[in-house]
Amino acid sequence: MISNQILQNTIDGLKNISKTDLCVTDPEGKVMASTFLDAEKYGDTVKSFAASEADSQVVNGCQFMKVFDERQVEYIIIAVGDTDDAMLGRIAAFQIQNLLVAYKERFDKDNFIKNLLLDNLLLVDIYNRAKKLHIEIEQRRVVYIVETNHDREDNELERIRSLFTGKQKDFVTAVDEKNVIVVKEVADNEAQADLVKTAESIMNLFKGDAKTHAHVSFGTIVNELKDVSRSYKEARMALDVGKIFFEEQDIIPYSELGIGRLIYQLPIPLCKMFISEIFDGKSPDEFDEEMLTTINKFFENSLNVSETSRQLYIHRNTLVYRLDKLQKSTGLDLRVFEDAITFKIALMVVKYMKYMETLDY
Repeated sequence: MISNQILQNTIDGLKNISKTDLCVTDPEGKVMASTFLDAEKYGDTVKSFAASEADSQVVNGCQFMKVFDERQVEYIIIAVGDTDDAMLGRIAAFQIQNLLVAYKERFDKDNFIKNLLLDNLLLVDIYNRAKKLHIEIEQRRVVYIVETNHDREDNELERIRSLFTGKQKDFVTAVDEKNVIVVKEVADNEAQADLVKTAESIMNLFKGDAKTHAHVSFGTIVNELKDVSRSYKEARMALDVGKIFFEEQDIIPYSELGIGRLIYQLPIPLCKMFISEIFDGKSPDEFDEEMLTTINKFFENSLNVSETSRQLYIHRNTLVYRLDKLQKSTGLDLRVFEDAITFKIALMVVKYMKYMETLDY
């Protein structure tokens, strides 16, 4: 349960204080961590000691100590030196015993949070287990999802956890091979701007990593533990909608998805019917690059002909000609607000349909 690196760091620290070599093995004699090189030679002695009734034993001048997890032997501690080092062996065993308890508690909390996010718990189970794990029921929380452009690496999970070290009410976990989930406590005086700052702090963890491009999405604030799964679903939707309509954004809040949120929830047959009805079987993204650039720039400038022509470095009449040509082709005049809205939505619907086609089902 405890990583070998943590065990190594623990006994390295104890050796620095005591100047005594230590080793941690499993009950079969496999070395998990050691401050000296030939620890494997104690394998047979460890097996015999693990099978005995003794909790501690001195063999060939070395102190052997058992570390238990629910009455089962989990580790064997070896303190190399004379028998006066019995105290150090007990200290090492006590330290690792405490690590076991702490990691087990974190493991239990981690499983609870995963099941909570995935809606795998009944309401009564949420309350009962939260009470047992000392997790507050009524607390403002928000869920963040961190996704990178490759399968999640273990160091990425730990990197994000390090950002929330010392914050006992925040949880960092993973429910699949791609994303890291953060369930964060939100203070009463925190607002949307503070949530964005936290997302920016997460993004900063990946700065300087040329091979990794991350996106961070987050849901809305919920007031009770049972609603955390809702914030998670919102963050999940924000991540997907962001890939479709906000490709340039690295941070995507659910509350700022706009019309993209509505389009994302439309069934594909309805989308196809809409495109067919408006464009008579044609697709609005089949225009040439020049026309698409003109359309997008016209929307960016709030249907302002003069400003659009200036930014495109074309004469006003040239822009008018292009808009007239588009009107003849589609029956929609982008200078008319209602037609412009219809065309803009159609472009977004087509983008959504193309994205859904790329997904593997």
